Amino acid sequence: MAALAALLATPGPVHAAGQPSSYRFPDGVQDVSGGANNTDGPVLKADTAYRSVIKPGGKLYFQLVLDGENDAYASVVALPGPAGAKLAYGDSIKVSLQDANGEDCDSQRRSIGSAQYPHPIAAYAYRALRKSLSACQEPGTYSMVVERQSDAASPPADWALDLRYSTEPTRSGAGPSTAPSGWSSASPAPQTATPRRAHGGTGFHDATALSPGQWKDTIRPGETLFYRVPLDWGRQLFAGGGLGSLPSAKDGYVGTALSLQLYNPAWGFVSGASAPYDGKQKEAALDPLAPVAYENRYSTTDETSAMRLSGSYYLAVSLSPEVGQTFGNAPYDLTLRLTVRGEATAGPAYAGHAPDFGAGGGAKVGDRSMTLLAALGIGTGTVLVAGLAVWTLVARRRAAAAAPGPQGFGPPSAW
Repeated sequence: MAALAALLATPGPVHAAGQPSSYRFPDGVQDVSGGANNTDGPVLKADTAYRSVIKPGGKLYFQLVLDGENDAYASVVALPGPAGAKLAYGDSIKVSLQDANGEDCDSQRRSIGSAQYPHPIAAYAYRALRKSLSACQEPGTYSMVVERQSDAASPPADWALDLRYSTEPTRSGAGPSTAPSGWSSASPAPQTATPRRAHGGTGFHDATALSPGQWKDTIRPGETLFYRVPLDWGRQLFAGGGLGSLPSAKDGYVGTALSLQLYNPAWGFVSGASAPYDGKQKEAALDPLAPVAYENRYSTTDETSAMRLSGSYYLAVSLSPEVGQTFGNAPYDLTLRLTVRGEATAGPAYAGHAPDFGAGGGAKVGDRSMTLLAALGIGTGTVLVAGLAVWTLVARRRAAAAAPGPQGFGPPSAW
C-alpha cells in the first residue's frame, strides 16, 4: 500500500496550463492492492469506486461476494502511461470473472490498438444467471481477475486502475431469449441545427451529459474527453465526431488521429471508430448500433450484446499526441453529432429493484456543474443555497487549470 499511496494524490482534474486534463477519480475513492491469488485479494463492495495499480505482466485478484439472484458486472478502466510514450498495438488489459472452481464466467480484453499512445481503455466481465448455464450460478465468493499484457519495448511504468462492480436483478418470469433483429441501420440525415457548446469530462465519473444534436468542443493532443448519452429501452444511438480544418495549410498526416470509443452503462466496450488527419476536416462515425434491449444480451455479436442495459452510454474521444507533434499543440476544434431514434419502451420486469445506470441523470445537458449537484443529491429546496458554493468551486477549479499546479489522475508519469 505504501507504493500505491506514493503514486496516488487527491482527486481532481487539476493540470498544468496547456496540458490535457488528467483522469478524475471520484471523491471518496478507496485505494486497494490486488492479491497475488484468489484467496488474498481484497473484498470489493458493489457500486463502490476503487483505485489500484498494475505492473507490466501483472495479474491481480479481487474478491466479490455474489448472491444467487442478481447478475453482476465487474469493470476495470486502465490508465496507461507515461504521457507521450509510444505503446504497442497489443498492450492490453483483461478482466475475468471466475467462480470458486476457477472457471471463467466471462472475460474481456481491451488493447491499445492502432492508437498507440496512452489513453484510457475499459473492459468488463459479467456473471449471468441463466437456466441454460451450469457454471457461475451458485451464490458465493467470486474472483475478479485483472491482467496486463505489455510488449517488451513498451515503457515499464505502472498503470492506474479504476475498479467497480455492479449488479442487475434477473428477469421476473419467462421472456424472449433471442436478440431482436430487423432494426434500421440507415444513416441519419445531416443535422442542420446550430451546434451547442460543451466540454467533455476526464473520465466515466465526470463525463458531460449530452442530448441529441450537434456539439462543439476543443481537444488537445494526447487528451481523452468523456461524454455520456442517456438511452432508454428501445432507443437507438448514432454517434460521430470530427476535427476542424486548420486556419492555414500545413503538410503532414497522422493515420489514427481521432479515436471514438463507446461504452455501455457497465463500462463494457460497445464499438469504436477512428479517423486520420492532414490538417483538413475529418470525420469518424460508429457503425449503426442496435436499439437498447434486454434481449440483446442473447446475441452472439459482441457489439449487439453490449447494448443490453438502459442508462448512460459513454463516448470517449481521444486525440493522438502525434497531431500536436505534426501540426502544433494548440487545442483543436471538435464536433460531435448525436442522433437518437426510436420510441422509449417499457423495460423488463425485474425480479428485484431495477438498477440505476443513469438513464434519467437529471443533469443539465452539457454542464458538469449540474452533474455535481445531481451527484450530491441536493433537493430543489436547497438548490439556490448550494448553487453559489458549487459555482464558486467550479470557478476556482477553472482558475487552477489555467495555472501550473500539481498533477491529477492521469498516466503514472503525471503523478
